Amino acid sequence: MDAINPFVELFINTRYEDLPEAAVEAAKKEVLDSLATALGGSQKAAIPELVELVREWGGKPQSTIIGWGLKCPAPEAALVNGAMIHALDYDDGHPVAQVHIGCVAVSTAFAAAERQGVVSGRDFIKALALGADFLARLGLASRPHGSLVKSGWHPTPLCGYLGAAATAGIILRLDKPKMLNALGIAYHQCAGNSQAVNDGALTKRLGPGLAARGGITAALMASQGITGAHNILEGQYGFFNQYHGGDYSREILLDGLGERFEGANIGDKPYPNCGFTHAFIDAVFALKSRYGLLPEHVESITARGGASAYELSFPPEVKRSPRNPVDAQFSLPWAIAVAVVSGKVGVDDFTLQAIRRKDYLDIAGKVTGVLAPEMSRHGVGPGEVTFKLKDGREYTEYVEHCLGSIERPMTFNDCADKLRECARSAIRPLSLPTLQSVIDMTRNLEQLPDAAQIIKLTV
Repeated sequence: MDAINPFVELFINTRYEDLPEAAVEAAKKEVLDSLATALGGSQKAAIPELVELVREWGGKPQSTIIGWGLKCPAPEAALVNGAMIHALDYDDGHPVAQVHIGCVAVSTAFAAAERQGVVSGRDFIKALALGADFLARLGLASRPHGSLVKSGWHPTPLCGYLGAAATAGIILRLDKPKMLNALGIAYHQCAGNSQAVNDGALTKRLGPGLAARGGITAALMASQGITGAHNILEGQYGFFNQYHGGDYSREILLDGLGERFEGANIGDKPYPNCGFTHAFIDAVFALKSRYGLLPEHVESITARGGASAYELSFPPEVKRSPRNPVDAQFSLPWAIAVAVVSGKVGVDDFTLQAIRRKDYLDIAGKVTGVLAPEMSRHGVGPGEVTFKLKDGREYTEYVEHCLGSIERPMTFNDCADKLRECARSAIRPLSLPTLQSVIDMTRNLEQLPDAAQIIKLTV
């Protein structure tokens, strides 16, 4: 029996009361973090263009585009909101599964809930908890002894089509046959590649939105009786064989299913760029704090890391001198340079204006990446930074677990602060009382009669 079947049973039969407290609290934090990054990303490149396309396409005003005061058909709202949440690369993710979660699950859940009518906070949490768990397990089970990122796939949309279909199917209350068909229709769309990162293309930020749109479309098609393949995970041409050459672990995929919810292991980002750089940023901050290091002291900087982090140093001419904000988001030299010069890493450090700053470029040009195979992980790994100073002194700092990781988690209140920070960059900045209402409603999400009350506050 294909491994998709126990997931379908779980999606159909799980009640809110079956969820562990950790999964419930993780879902709330996922909502708040996603709303924060959506507001922060609402004016970034590709988002206004998407909004204008959606206006042109028209259709029923079913679901809300965050921040823009526009309602549109549910799949298109999921598309824009998913891209918006991911635009800053500031959104949450599972550091071991190597997939972002909220950009897919939260965008899908809100769009589906508004289309459905009234969806209680408890049902909303259940859909998020199950969708996040499924999405993360797909990433965890794929190429477990290698690198999912190095496979050339972009894991978030690749797994996200299926995760979005599950999330939407639960919100839409699909029965067992229709849920299985929804997942099959979603599988027929699975896509997403890493070339967008290499080329600094805006499609990197569109991927989660495309997955959210595809997943909710799949669930809606299934609700009308359209069928999809059923052996979608382990069939001859199923997900793990077709996309991963049979390199997967059924044991990892199903271990503790229905008892352990991987949403509880989602990490929230303290910095708006690729998570593989975050241990290095933490190392720089530790060294600056301990030794009072200033940019003018620096002769050279060496960054040692595993394979995924090391790749963020190449090609050097792009990583040390980004062509565009996407290059900067996925550059280890740039992340280190910003941390050295500014003593912080924020949204404004990954803009067209920022990548022209001479002080950042000067330090980025002094950073050299070194591959340390023993530091490679299936997921986000450690980082080590060595400063060589002009007076001959050297200082080294090693960080195993970055801030925001499972081992050093951000709190709900940290995410509330992040919401306030990001809201300042929104297309329509929200008042402090409105932001506090969003925070309070999310904190008490299980008590809301209609979860969509939250997203309606963002416009």
